[in-house]
Amino acid sequence: MDLAGKRVLITGGTGTLGRAMVARCLSNEMGEPAKITVFSRDESKQYDMRVTWKQQQFATEDIAYRNFDDLLDFRIGDVRNYSSLVPAVKDADVIFHAAALKQVPTCEYFPFEANLTNVFGAHNLTRAVKEHGSSVQMVVGISTDKACKPINVMGMTKAIQERILVEANLRSPNTAFLCVRYGNVIASRGSVIPLFQEQICTGGPVTITTKEMTRFLLTIDQAVDTVFAAVKTGLPGETYIPIVPSANIVDVTSVLIGDRPISVKYVGIRPGEKIHEILVSDEESYRTVLRDGYYIIMPLLPEITNKPVESPALNAEYSSRDSTLSLSGLKTLLGKAGYLD
Repeated sequence: MDLAGKRVLITGGTGTLGRAMVARCLSNEMGEPAKITVFSRDESKQYDMRVTWKQQQFATEDIAYRNFDDLLDFRIGDVRNYSSLVPAVKDADVIFHAAALKQVPTCEYFPFEANLTNVFGAHNLTRAVKEHGSSVQMVVGISTDKACKPINVMGMTKAIQERILVEANLRSPNTAFLCVRYGNVIASRGSVIPLFQEQICTGGPVTITTKEMTRFLLTIDQAVDTVFAAVKTGLPGETYIPIVPSANIVDVTSVLIGDRPISVKYVGIRPGEKIHEILVSDEESYRTVLRDGYYIIMPLLPEITNKPVESPALNAEYSSRDSTLSLSGLKTLLGKAGYLD
């Protein structure tokens, strides 16, 4: 599938991924959409985003912006509120579900709120598609490595979100529900690298939880690439996993600090944090295949799975501890992402 002529709905469309998705959709690399709707509850972010794209419309002759007013629409709403989702779903062919509470400590202190957005929000979406989304061909849910063997509220709610979306294939057979699951997006709001940069700019110290901590790292474009890969070749119930590098967080700070006289302070693990993250668990590895450079986890429900996996791509979990980047590799990655002078 591509997006040519499709009406695209992006929940959480004013977030880091949502904004990147809008930019990439407007580039027409997946075909020119008929319409792109940004759905979120923050009117201020929607206003800022609208102004930004208006300015870009007049600053470029790229075909992506010629029909800006016709292509890009903004809708205030909340995935917690079923009635606000229904009109948006009625007017969509493809839905990217990126709305979430995703800060680990916040979810630990407000677990019920995380549940309302991440779990009930997904339920509201699948219900709206079943009852009112006769035109919806595909829904792609955005998940996280923290959903794999979860120990924190954010991961637990995202794990349930994945199951809700996969199960929805049984109730809405004319719509393909898929997921993507990835690690830390380097440029996303609240991620560790922008925090380190801010601490460095103010003279430090740079705060690290523990020396052993590792994380998967990917650029925002790699995150969008994963979503688009799911759109192009994904089948109902599949979960797409990008094959990306991981890094020791101590090495990340070393590369960012460079030769500047900035100290490092160890502050201990935050509530709900893991030392290492996992993108594919041991239990999932036996039903994981390799396709077009991505690991694909086949659905657990036998009613959705087309056939058993005869030759799994993995024989163990896919963990951030397994193979971390060297300092030179980190410099290359962070340099491409614009985080080094």
